[in-house]
Amino acid sequence: MESTRRLYTDLAWLWPMWGDAADEYAHYCRHVAGLIERYAERPAVTLLNVGCGGGKNVFNLKERFRVTGLDLSPDMLAQASALNPESSFVCGDMRAFRLGRTFDAVLMDDAISFMSCLDDFVAAFRTATEHLSPGGVLVATPDVTTETFRQNRTIVTPATRTGGRDGLDVVFVENVYDPDPADEQYETTVLYLIRDHGRLRVETDRWTMGLFPLETWRSVLREAGLEVHEGRYDAGEDEYTVFACVKTT
Repeated sequence: MESTRRLYTDLAWLWPMWGDAADEYAHYCRHVAGLIERYAERPAVTLLNVGCGGGKNVFNLKERFRVTGLDLSPDMLAQASALNPESSFVCGDMRAFRLGRTFDAVLMDDAISFMSCLDDFVAAFRTATEHLSPGGVLVATPDVTTETFRQNRTIVTPATRTGGRDGLDVVFVENVYDPDPADEQYETTVLYLIRDHGRLRVETDRWTMGLFPLETWRSVLREAGLEVHEGRYDAGEDEYTVFACVKTT
């Protein structure tokens, strides 16, 4: 089924409602900053957020680092810039971008899930590592792995928009399904139930995502020239594997 990714184009205006930057993202970013401080061979000042989306991680990380965000979606980058006017943003493909500089730290969060084949997955980590200074730390958090994937899992997230446009309520319904466990992909289908002053509008979105076992994550990171440290992040209802990786060459 064709991937539409409408959340990153014509439905990008919904993104600010899906998770509060100052609340939901803050706890994770504190964990990321702690890992960087623990493993970096020198104090980290600059950070590259690969796949920054609408800039919610940047919003929290900029308190401790000078952050540059990179994303493929101009619509998301516009939101990220509005939320974080003091930070720098670049439009680019995580598999092949070239910024001509390195950073003390790199964060690759759930956007890496859009690497839906092993070649793209490898390319993204190699490119990110090329932008990491020696002794710097790359943090990567798998949204899901082969070991943790739950077939047909559905998450419902209600949200109400406050501020300039009253009467807007949205329910995000996210479903994951793997039609072929033998390959490297799964499907995410999202329903957007949008009620504007009570009038319902339903939009749909489909994403093709990559699904790899933990051992693949470990081997790809090592082959990129990284010393891999593996830990856990407790997000409350869910717990995730987190990789904090030091560039050794």
